[in-house]
Amino acid sequence: MMYREIEKNGDKLSILGYGCMRYPRKNVSIDYERTEKQIITAIENGVNYFDTAYLYPGSEKTLGKILKSNGYREKVKIATKMPAQVVKTRQKMDEIFEKQLERLKTDYIDYYMIHNIIKFEDWENLKKFGILDFIEDEKKNGRIINFGFSFHGNLHEFKKTIDDYDWEFCMIQYNYVDENYQAGTEGLEYAASKNIGVIAMEPLRGGMLVDKLPKNAQKIIDDFKIKRSAGEWAFRWVWDNPAVKVVLSGMNDEKHIEENIKAASDALPNSLSLEEKEMLEKVKEEFKNKIKVECTNCAYCMPCPKGVDIPTCFSSYNDKSMFGGFKPQIMYVNATEDKSAAYKCTQCGICEKKCPQEIAIIEELKNVSKSMDKWYYRLLGKIVKLILYR
Repeated sequence: MMYREIEKNGDKLSILGYGCMRYPRKNVSIDYERTEKQIITAIENGVNYFDTAYLYPGSEKTLGKILKSNGYREKVKIATKMPAQVVKTRQKMDEIFEKQLERLKTDYIDYYMIHNIIKFEDWENLKKFGILDFIEDEKKNGRIINFGFSFHGNLHEFKKTIDDYDWEFCMIQYNYVDENYQAGTEGLEYAASKNIGVIAMEPLRGGMLVDKLPKNAQKIIDDFKIKRSAGEWAFRWVWDNPAVKVVLSGMNDEKHIEENIKAASDALPNSLSLEEKEMLEKVKEEFKNKIKVECTNCAYCMPCPKGVDIPTCFSSYNDKSMFGGFKPQIMYVNATEDKSAAYKCTQCGICEKKCPQEIAIIEELKNVSKSMDKWYYRLLGKIVKLILYR
């Protein structure tokens, strides 16, 4: 495992961080035994940065139990987040933080951040509610060691937020497709110029740069003289930038954990050749040409009050564009049935206010419905279902 240093505190963090949003599941519940084995495997192979959040159902509690019962708490850095959109008072901040310490079975948080800042106004509002006093008090008490924020807005809003406080770190979305999206490379380098440690999330764009690559894009990777998986290429592109300290991976598969750890053992900054970068640029062009909706499947838009499964709608719509054929259509029909299909949208707009990608969800769901909600597709889906499950 390779490590990079956070300049402001001297912490040496593993370049591979463990994202705790998508633990493996057993039916609808977290598969504790499997999750425990995966986390222990990661720690024993050098991963020392674990990222969770108050809003990730069951995540903090599961991580806390695993670290406590196995004696690993002092060997790792825990990062968790306060939900900016639900905090309106200092009292609420205190309540949430106490709950997080209880869930995580710890007396302190190594890396505490404001979750999902989209506009500078989000930070300004938190200051009105007493966030500065809260952080100062908890830092004095030794219960918050480092303070930062995760970000999903544009570059202008990012720079304003960076300039307004002496942050230790921040977290941004960053991958070879989204190089100039949201904070992007310019924002990354701007934060680094102020010695703010940058954590990169969504290196695989919600898995799309592995599972959803168009055939032509995958062929470019397969035909390249250096043989690496699509996932490893995506990680190495992010690690190539020395300003990135940690790259998060929502690891919930043993094979992926092994592959990621292996790649993180020799991923040096500034090590990709010009030829390798040009190859990934071609992959990006193929990907961008096919994708319909810039959704990363984060599911912050959920739940929909009318039951629309927004991430599945967009995923199926993108699959149809990228891969063609009937399979994406049939999967959409069987996944949504008549309960969560795009046509159920009533245009209430709640989802759009929560979307970190600022997708025009209402309009895009209309496009999905126009393309996918055909009566004959639904009939075909029912026939296929009867054949498979009779």
